[in-house]
Amino acid sequence: MTAVRQDAWSPDDDLILAEVTLRHIREGSTQLAAFEEVGERIGRTSAACGFRWNSCVRKRYEEAIQIAKQQRQKRNYLKKQTIVATPHVSSLAVYETEERSLGLGRDAVSMEEGLSVDAVIRFLRGWKTTYQDLSRQIKLFEKELKDKDEELYRLRDENERLSREVNNVQTDYRAVNDDYKTLIQIMDRARRLTVLTSEEEAKPRFKMDANGNLERIE
Repeated sequence: MTAVRQDAWSPDDDLILAEVTLRHIREGSTQLAAFEEVGERIGRTSAACGFRWNSCVRKRYEEAIQIAKQQRQKRNYLKKQTIVATPHVSSLAVYETEERSLGLGRDAVSMEEGLSVDAVIRFLRGWKTTYQDLSRQIKLFEKELKDKDEELYRLRDENERLSREVNNVQTDYRAVNDDYKTLIQIMDRARRLTVLTSEEEAKPRFKMDANGNLERIE
């Protein structure tokens, strides 16, 4: 029975969810089966895995999903080609059996056997070409997957670098903002001091002369 976890999803959990789900898509399986497998591996319910995939993880793997769907389509096509090609060998054997059952002469049977061998050889050559094409396609898919993995790692590194730069810019912004506030306070204090000094200088001053009269001092 799958255990129910209440803790937050870790990057490793998300990566397992993405890898298993993409594999099921490539193999033509259902996402429900993928969520059940992931749930067994990381100790969560399949519903929780499905919710996590649809709400968060899927958005980060849109391009990988499209590639997996293309691989599934090619896989299904190659299966159909194999199913169509296989009956040719069986039909050759059935044809030979029917010819023998009709009571044809030994020479006729030998001729038909020769034709059947030629047909088998042609079929095997065609199958060899198909196998070589499949091998090239598999190598191409492996190269594309490797390129995507490298691009993913590069994007992760770039994301981490940009995050560090954003944090540094935010720190610098806070420092500049604090300095700006301090400068505004200094300027405001200087302005008030200037106003007070101007008011004091503007006040008239008086002195008393020898006769006891007040005389204004300019």
